[in-house]
Amino acid sequence: MKKTLALLSFLFVVFVLAGCGANEQKEEQKESQKAPSGDLAPLEEEATVVIAEDGAASGAGFYIAEEKGYFDDYNIDIKFTTFANSDDMLPALAAGEVDIAGGVSTASFFNAIAQGIDVKIIADKGHYYDGNSYFSFVIREDLQGEIKDYADLKGKRIAVSSKNAVDDYIYHRMLDHAGLTEDDVELVLMSDFGNMLAAMGNKSIDAALQIEPLITQGESEGLHVRFGDATDYAPDAQIAMVLGSPSFVEKETDVSLRFMAAYLKGVRDYNDAFLHDDGLDEVIDIMTKHTALKDPEIWKKVGVTGLDPNGEMFVDDIKKQFEMYDANGAISGDIDFNDAVDTSMTEKVLEIIGRYEK
Repeated sequence: MKKTLALLSFLFVVFVLAGCGANEQKEEQKESQKAPSGDLAPLEEEATVVIAEDGAASGAGFYIAEEKGYFDDYNIDIKFTTFANSDDMLPALAAGEVDIAGGVSTASFFNAIAQGIDVKIIADKGHYYDGNSYFSFVIREDLQGEIKDYADLKGKRIAVSSKNAVDDYIYHRMLDHAGLTEDDVELVLMSDFGNMLAAMGNKSIDAALQIEPLITQGESEGLHVRFGDATDYAPDAQIAMVLGSPSFVEKETDVSLRFMAAYLKGVRDYNDAFLHDDGLDEVIDIMTKHTALKDPEIWKKVGVTGLDPNGEMFVDDIKKQFEMYDANGAISGDIDFNDAVDTSMTEKVLEIIGRYEK
């Protein structure tokens, strides 16, 4: 009888423990369903986020997050839209017709903000990787023996795509580094980067501030060679920024917080791929789908856009760019950068998903 009671007691304990284990497993499954991302739970109702993006390589964080389901994890539906120019895009962003956009530093961009177009600069969307910049100077292939240092650009014809824009800013940083002035060189404004290749071919220019993949293309065709690297004189240059609609950033906080978490996860995969060769083929497949560069092999050769995996920007450099345009007389009005730059959302996300430390 005692043996029977002991056996029944043992079976009862086993049953209870099994039941507890099953309950714990069910709770874990429920939690997993609540937060498939492993951090924030998905939105109760699907939210649509409209991104103004034209297939630029600097939009990699958006593309990767979309293709790898990071936005889906938060119940966010992404819609991409394009604008002919930023003059149309910025008012739409300020009005909340667009939630997120990519922007580059230009006098007209700052003028729009100074004149009351309210947009927020919220995260990095383009900077330089040390020694392999995607936007840097090249010189004609036949001038390698003559131009060995930046100071040797004195008297040369240098093509730059625009005035009072980030291109102009990088150009002047290079001149300062070389100990040259505007009068020491001949600036050739050439808005189309593709035309710079032709100008190299017919020897009508000696150097150019060129962009990938045309840097790599020109090298393969024997038209030019990469000259130094932009990190020699502008290591902290902020080339492009993620812009947010004020209503999206400040009012739709549940959505914007999750959006930024997904975006940074996409950017981290990008860094893993191009800096650490982790998942490179998958990321290149995504980039060939969303950008104009369709050759996977060229993706392995080009200098890629720098994207900060923690979303951090060189805010002081953004201010320096504004100051240069202002000194040139290209700015009408002033900007409160404490209001225009809003990194609060990115900072909150880092508290949740942690910092990227690779």
